Parts: sequence; C-alpha cells; structure tokens
Amino acid sequence: MNELPKLNFPPIHLRARRREGSVEVWDALRGIYLVLTPEEWVRQHLIACLISRCGAHPTRIVQEYAVPLNGQPQRADVVVVDDRARPLLIAECKAPAVRIDAKTLAQAVRYNSVVGARYVVLTNGLCHYCCEYRDGAYRRLPGFPDLKDCGNSF
Repeated sequence: MNELPKLNFPPIHLRARRREGSVEVWDALRGIYLVLTPEEWVRQHLIACLISRCGAHPTRIVQEYAVPLNGQPQRADVVVVDDRARPLLIAECKAPAVRIDAKTLAQAVRYNSVVGARYVVLTNGLCHYCCEYRDGAYRRLPGFPDLKDCGNSF
C-alpha cells in the first residue's frame, strides 16, 4: 500500500491482505475483500469520510449503485440513501492520477438525471467537488454536505 498516495481525507485504518500477487482490502459494508486499486483506495476513504464527517449511516451507503442509462446498465460508485431508500447523495470516485474535470462532472450529472440525488460529490482523493442540486441547477458547496438531518436517521 506504500505506492498509493496520501489523500486529502482523514487517515483511515484498512484491513488488508496479500493474495495471488495483489493487495486486497476488507470492505466492511459489503463484507468482502476487494482488490486495492487506486480508485478503491479513494472510495474507501470517501466512505469513511461520509460516515465520520457527514453523518451518513453505514447501512445507507450503497456501492456500485445500478443506474440504467439509455438502456445501458451503468454504476454509480457510491450512493447514500435516506430513510425511505431515496438517493440523497451520489459520488463518483476516480483514481488520484485522474483529473476531475468537466467530463467527470458530466458523467455524474448523467447518472444523477436518473438517480435524482440532492448532492453530487466528485473526488480523486486529492480534489473534492461537492454540489447541491436545487431549483433545477447545480450549485457548488464549500465542502462535504451534512447528512445528519437529511432523512438519514432511524
């Protein structure tokens, strides 16, 4: 894991193992080991941040959320749902070496046209962009949204 960069997230503790020449990390939400790719490194950090800083409950976080787009199955990296299982936040994670640009935003907006989440997060672990969709427009937020009071309680 030493070759992966330090990210612009609080540090996290990952359970890791070597298997068949690759490093795998334990995904506590799915209860499985996953190959530790640069994108997975970012995703695990984002999920920890959503739980610890934004107030998302772990049972409300869905990874690889199915998004049927123009008859083609797509997958959003992370979706946080509210207490009625309606999408509240959609996040697109990229590897640290991948620039977050207009193409990344367009991908997330396309997914969100189907999903209908209030918040959109784009991150490569180094740069984060958070937007709120309101009144038919996306507005950039100064940081990650507070999800505690957004229908995210039991």
